[in-house]
Amino acid sequence: MPGVTCTRFSRPISRVGLYVPGGTAVLPSTALMLGVPAMVAGCQKIVLASPPRSDGTITPEIVYIAHKVGAESIVLAGGAQAIAALAYGTQSVPKVDKILGPGNQFVTAGKMLVSNDTSAGVSIDMPAGPSEVLVVADKTANPAFVASDLLSQAEHGSDSQVVLIAVGLGAEGVKAIEEQLHAQASVLPRVDIVRAAIEHSVTLEVESIEEAMRLSNEYAPEHLILQVEDAQEVVELVENAGSVFVGPWTPESVGDYSAGVNHSLPTYGYAKQYSGVSLSSFTKHITSSNLTREGLRNISGAVMQLAKVEELEAHRRAVSIRLEHMAKPSFRGLTM
Repeated sequence: MPGVTCTRFSRPISRVGLYVPGGTAVLPSTALMLGVPAMVAGCQKIVLASPPRSDGTITPEIVYIAHKVGAESIVLAGGAQAIAALAYGTQSVPKVDKILGPGNQFVTAGKMLVSNDTSAGVSIDMPAGPSEVLVVADKTANPAFVASDLLSQAEHGSDSQVVLIAVGLGAEGVKAIEEQLHAQASVLPRVDIVRAAIEHSVTLEVESIEEAMRLSNEYAPEHLILQVEDAQEVVELVENAGSVFVGPWTPESVGDYSAGVNHSLPTYGYAKQYSGVSLSSFTKHITSSNLTREGLRNISGAVMQLAKVEELEAHRRAVSIRLEHMAKPSFRGLTM
C-alpha cells in the first residue's frame, strides 16, 4: 500500500537463565547448546544454573563454557528450586526474563508453573524433559543400530521413555532387537538406569510406514529416528517431532553433540506446537509502522469502518481527527 511501511526487527532478550542438568550425568553439551546462541544473540545477562557435585563444586567443563559465553554467574542449584530462583530472583541469584534448558519432570513442572505466574514475569523456551526417543524400524534396519539408539536415550534417566515402532518385522525381527537390547545394556555403566527406563517403554508393531508415521505424529517425540528404507522420503510424512535423525548412519548421539542441530527439544508431545531451541529462542521480534499522509488516507476507510463495527469510537476518531486536520485550508502538514 503506497505510503504505508511496516517492518519487523529482532532484539535480544536482555536476561536469560540457562538450566544445565546434572543430577545423574554431567552435561556440558547442554551448556554449549544454550550458551552459544545466547552469546550470539547478544543477551546482556546470562546466568547458568546447574546442580553441584557431592563436594559442592561444579564440573570444570561447565565453568569453562560459562566463561567462554560470557555468563555473569553460575547458580549451584538444580531442580524446581533453581527454576524458582531464576524466575523470581533472590539476594544472590539475579532474576531473568526467560528460562531455557531441559531437565527432569520437576524442572519441567517448575518451568511451566513460573511461566504461568504473572508475578514472575518470565517466559520459557518449552517443556523439555524427561528425554524421549521413538525409533521407526523396518526390515532393512540393523537390530544392533536400533538397540543402540534406544539405549542412548534410556541411559539419560529412569523416567526417560523409549518407543520402538516395528514396521512389518514380525516376531523374529522384534526378538532380534530385544536380544541386542539386553546384550548391549549389560555392558553399560548406567545399566540400572537403562533397565528402569526400558521397563516402562513400549514396542508397537504395524504393517505399513504410513501407520507408523501416523502413530509417531500423534506421539510427537522429542527425537525421531528413521531406520527404514528410503528414509529421506519418509521425512515428508513427519508432522510432529523435535528433531529427526534420518537413515542408519545418523544416531541421535550426533544431534546431542556435534551434527549442528540443537539438542534442547520439546517433550511430552509438545512438539505439536513448540520448536527446539535456536538463535531465535533468545530474541524477541518487534513490529513497526510508519505512515505518510497518503498512507493514512489510503487505509483510513478500513480502519474507521472496523472501529465502528467494534464500537471503539476513540479508535475511529484517532483517524478521523487527522483526516479533518488535513482537509483544513490552513493545513500545511508535515514534510512526510
